Amino acid sequence: MLNIVLVEPEIPNNTGNIGRLCVGTGSRLHLIHPFGFVINDKNLKRSGLDYWMHLDVTEYQNIEEWIVQIPDKSRVFLMSSHASTSIYEAEFQDGDWLVFGKESVGLSEEVLNRFENHLTIPMSNLIRSFNIANSVAFVVGEAKRQINLK
Repeated sequence: MLNIVLVEPEIPNNTGNIGRLCVGTGSRLHLIHPFGFVINDKNLKRSGLDYWMHLDVTEYQNIEEWIVQIPDKSRVFLMSSHASTSIYEAEFQDGDWLVFGKESVGLSEEVLNRFENHLTIPMSNLIRSFNIANSVAFVVGEAKRQINLK
């Protein structure tokens, strides 16, 4: 089972879509406060549809509360458009932590400096980044592909 981590998500529709993806792929969702919305927001429910009740989700009040419960920090992968290593170069394993930052600015330097594995999704120079829900789908898809090959 993969662990999908959203640090300070801002847009409820994105979080709802990611929650739905987690249910469909058998992944766990970890949400780190503060959020840019209320967790019962109607847009969150709309994009997550009726799947939200099947979601394995944990909320943390801050990054520290989340970090202390990670058993192996070498299995944490932070997504950043500034990273030089592609998601296609990483070797994913069952139980890995895939971490995504807030929609407006990504992950903070403080969070990036806490872990060594920084990955990027290759993209055209015509855009700065992908939508976060699409980004999670790319990375989960690649991780699941690799795990299923083993």
